[in-house]
Amino acid sequence: MPACRSRPGRRRHAVPARENTEGEYSGIGGRAHQGLDSEVAIESSVFTREGVERVIRYAFELASGRRGVVTSATKSNASRYGYVLWDEVADEVAAEFPDVRFERVLVDALAARIVRDPASLDVVVASNLFGDILTDLAAAVQGGMGMAASANLAPGSGRPGLFEPVHGSAPDIAGRGIANPAGAIWSAVLMLEQLGEGGAAGALMRALEDVCRDGPRTRDLGGEAGTAEVGAAVAARLG
Repeated sequence: MPACRSRPGRRRHAVPARENTEGEYSGIGGRAHQGLDSEVAIESSVFTREGVERVIRYAFELASGRRGVVTSATKSNASRYGYVLWDEVADEVAAEFPDVRFERVLVDALAARIVRDPASLDVVVASNLFGDILTDLAAAVQGGMGMAASANLAPGSGRPGLFEPVHGSAPDIAGRGIANPAGAIWSAVLMLEQLGEGGAAGALMRALEDVCRDGPRTRDLGGEAGTAEVGAAVAARLG
């Protein structure tokens, strides 16, 4: 299972790093007295020191090669245990990276900041739930879910990553030829970077940026082009 999910990694774009194996999506809990007035549902979050440290250390390593800022999404003012551990581990890891500026921001304030001033962010590190919410918000800010790429990674494990557009199969528009291919293409950029093919990644990213700027564009970005037309335009820029 991938340990971290991150979004686009070019230096001028903020990168959300999301823990992807535990936290609020651990699946621990249950329901009792279903259908009765006394029905109760219990869902337990699981934060392990190993899992938290892994994703936070990855975020600091990313920031070291970028603008040097890590923003940690937390809610330790309300969470008595999980996010208190999260903050403690983040402080410990931050002490090992004196050249990286570290800030701790409550997740609700961070959501507002992503909308108001996204350029102020470099690397954002978040739990499974907070990362899920914040990355979709960030996708909307940059143009919509069709623009959102991701890399599912297991740092230090030697296992291959999984690179995919965040929107998945988009069943509501499947087979209509109108999906924005930018997220899938950007995911390929992330894969090339992970494979050490920096030149190819840069060329593909420049081609995608040119098409996003000059057109053609799909409907979600205000254009009229279909998936194949936009894909062909990116390929032509590479030629």
